[in-house]
Amino acid sequence: MMNVERLRNGPRGRSMRFCARARAIAGLIGTRACKHQVSAIRAVVCLLCVVSVWGGPAEPLNSRKPSGEAELRYWLENMVAYHRFTTEEVAAATGLRESEVSNALERLGISAGKRPAWRAGDPLVVLPYPGGRHPRIGFLDGAVRPQRETKVSVFTPWDPDSYLVLDVPEAIWSNLGLTYLAHTHIDTIWTRQGITLAPIEWTRLSNGSLSVERTLPNGIRFAAKVVPRADSVRMELELQNGTDETLTDLRVQNCVMLKGAPEFNQLSNENKVLHNPYVACRSPDGRRWVIIAWTPCDRPWANAPVPCLHSDPKFPDCPPGASRRLRGWFSFYEGDDVKGEFRRIDATGWMNE
Repeated sequence: MMNVERLRNGPRGRSMRFCARARAIAGLIGTRACKHQVSAIRAVVCLLCVVSVWGGPAEPLNSRKPSGEAELRYWLENMVAYHRFTTEEVAAATGLRESEVSNALERLGISAGKRPAWRAGDPLVVLPYPGGRHPRIGFLDGAVRPQRETKVSVFTPWDPDSYLVLDVPEAIWSNLGLTYLAHTHIDTIWTRQGITLAPIEWTRLSNGSLSVERTLPNGIRFAAKVVPRADSVRMELELQNGTDETLTDLRVQNCVMLKGAPEFNQLSNENKVLHNPYVACRSPDGRRWVIIAWTPCDRPWANAPVPCLHSDPKFPDCPPGASRRLRGWFSFYEGDDVKGEFRRIDATGWMNE
């Protein structure tokens, strides 16, 4: 069965809604036209619907086809063995036909849950988020075509099938306007000029760390680094000003999306604790927590309809040629004294590393 969310929000879903409206218009016109005019109108509408759904100028595909056998194996393991994607979701993420996906999974011996077991003391499992499945439950209109190059999945240590998606960064604002956005929603300074940013990918390092770097058309460069440890995930976000003017009001939106972790994905803020720079979400029994923090934190908040957590930082003003850096922390906690856990995290000195 076709994924309802994908059909409704994808180009084909939008085209089908267009066709329904077109048919309604044709029917209305038909009440005022002769028999031959009605037939001609309906023929044109049918042709437009076919072109719109199957061959018209729709949005570019939001998929990334693996380049070569090694990449195919990596992404199939990522999607199926870890994220437990369906064949349809893998097809949406890779651009392959479902039959090609099924054949590759069988040939490579990849199946859901077939992966190395995580053991206490190991670094937390962190993987690039593969796309193909929307990381939000709600407010989907606020994140159309989410791009995977800023998103990573962090799997919980107690349930290997449960994960949270960190978006680093989701958005960057400056005195120039919305300077970067990792999905389609409101206009950025680039979409207003008709400029499309090329897709990029995380660089995967042998120690499990991930890094990504993008240079924007005006010379602003930003880079993110995600480093898994046994007790936490440490993050850095760096911005370099390649323009001729000082950049100010450099607000960043970094998001933790909770959809993939059922213990934490209730559409409510009643299970959230905000204690700048820490933002935490608890399980229904109050014994398990996820914690996010960025420094310097400009705005701690949570968005119930998504649901997600934010500890949104702000870069200091950045003169031409200069660089600025932010630090982030993500961790899990089991216990009933989350504010005591905040103090313990403070004592690690992570903000000054």
